[in-house]
Amino acid sequence: MEGVTAGTSETVRLETVYFDTPDLRLARWGVSLRRRAGEGWTLKLAPARPADKTAAILERDELTFEGGARRPPAAALEVVRAYVRRSELVPVARLSTVRKRVRLADAAGAHVAEVVDDEVSVRDGRRVAARFREIEVEVATGNGADGVVAPLVARLRGAGAGAPDLTPKHIRALGPRASEPPEVSPEPLAAGAPASAVIKNALSESIANLLYHDPLVRTGRDPEAVHQARVATRKLRSNLRTFGPLLEPEWTEPLRSELGWLALSLGAVRDREVLLERLRERSGSLPASDTRSAASLLHLLEVEIDALRHKLGEDLDSDRYIELLERLVTGAHKPVTLPDADQPAGGLLPALATTPWRRLRSAVRQLPESPTDPELHRIRILAKRARYAAEAVAPVVGADATAFGRAAARLQTVLGEHQDSVTAQAWLRAAKVSGRRAFVAGELIALEGIAAVQARAQWPKVWDSLDRKRLRDWMS
Repeated sequence: MEGVTAGTSETVRLETVYFDTPDLRLARWGVSLRRRAGEGWTLKLAPARPADKTAAILERDELTFEGGARRPPAAALEVVRAYVRRSELVPVARLSTVRKRVRLADAAGAHVAEVVDDEVSVRDGRRVAARFREIEVEVATGNGADGVVAPLVARLRGAGAGAPDLTPKHIRALGPRASEPPEVSPEPLAAGAPASAVIKNALSESIANLLYHDPLVRTGRDPEAVHQARVATRKLRSNLRTFGPLLEPEWTEPLRSELGWLALSLGAVRDREVLLERLRERSGSLPASDTRSAASLLHLLEVEIDALRHKLGEDLDSDRYIELLERLVTGAHKPVTLPDADQPAGGLLPALATTPWRRLRSAVRQLPESPTDPELHRIRILAKRARYAAEAVAPVVGADATAFGRAAARLQTVLGEHQDSVTAQAWLRAAKVSGRRAFVAGELIALEGIAAVQARAQWPKVWDSLDRKRLRDWMS
């Protein structure tokens, strides 16, 4: 490769122990927790979803922790608490590796990549249970290092290396059990499936999303994580309501109540994060002379978010949350359905999705000529429920329900813009500031007022697009 030189080969010996639950929950979620002699503890979170199974590069968040050799550090366990819950982390794989490492540098001597050739022995006590060889290319960040990957992989393939395989070492060592689907995973629906199977599929999808995003919420590694966890929680509550006639009330009502508690905690953080992002963008349109005052004003919001995130962290560490997750995982495998749920889904579920729609249409028809802000916010909530109901039955209904869901999402979006503007104005008016910061708050209030007026003007047209008979012919 032009301009890239290889350094001297280095050989090191590594002793690594991987920890997991007895049923390999971490591995099945794409997570690994290891302790390597001389390096401490490393936790690798799951790759971004959806994973590209044909990619030659695996990108995973990596966290390091200090701690003794016998048990995982509490800080590491906290990150994967949603997966472990009331189980325990135990040694599941011991690997001895002879590693040959070659560092690559560019013409300026800057490190761009590293080729690692590992000969791995999987140990069972003193016995070697299996051996395999693995070649990895670890790319440095920056310095244009990404450009070396393709030619480097091509050269390695030309020298006899196999096709890229993203399977981590410990998964190879643990065998087929570690490659099974995650603890909660939606399953394909067979033709003519009963309603209970569709219900299980819908609940499993949201529960899986909540579990997947939990570590990302805790670490703050993904700015969308709180949003996705909140959506999963809201969709669960909505689907439990929609499928309510086919579910045991003594099971669903306590579950919906606890999900409501979680949604409030997630929502408090998410709403303020959305507000901060919104006001930062608005501040960009202010005169340069107001920049410092705007930043000082928004610092108050940043402090508020830090406090709310701390409270969310306490909630996620509570026994109450762990109990909720246990109940959700159990429910994902076996929802408590009523006998009617054993009937074919096609004859039952479309009718259930009509109830949220009728509530939405009735609420819109009862609006006064100039609805209040809370009344429009209520319409947005009902539009969201109608959308979730349509999405839940889409596996049975097909494209018609999907199209309806998209139209409801557009109404939800425009009314969400209105509500975000109303929320922004309320926060700015309540901010205890004076002087130049108060003046900047007034400027932002004026801009948000314009946005609210625009959203009010747009939503009736979006509603008319949703309120078309052909969009709901499938409801019967």
